Amino acid sequence: MTVEQIAARLAELCRQEQFSVAQKELYADDAVSIEPHDIPGFDRETKGLAALKEKDKKFNAMLEARYGTTVSTPLVAGNAIAFVLTMDIKMQGRERESVRELCVYQVKDGKIISEQFFI
Repeated sequence: MTVEQIAARLAELCRQEQFSVAQKELYADDAVSIEPHDIPGFDRETKGLAALKEKDKKFNAMLEARYGTTVSTPLVAGNAIAFVLTMDIKMQGRERESVRELCVYQVKDGKIISEQFFI
């Protein structure tokens, strides 16, 4: 897949809240995920697809409800993809909130090798 095709597929899957499918289809086995800051219960940097999948499961277990996710049109420059992802969610024990983050991905050899989130 080209970087543009990966960007389109990633955005489509994120809009459908199919994050685990995106990881399975689009991510390299040695992919890295970097959070914007320390988050209780999560490492700031997660390495390896298996660890990313566990991180996704852990996050989903903390969710009480999802009310929708939007994704901006992806921007592609060279091997980089960026879009704004907004999730309307309710975490267990918290009020409903809208979480908006800039998501930046790096692609190499047809697979996503890194994701980094900015709030």
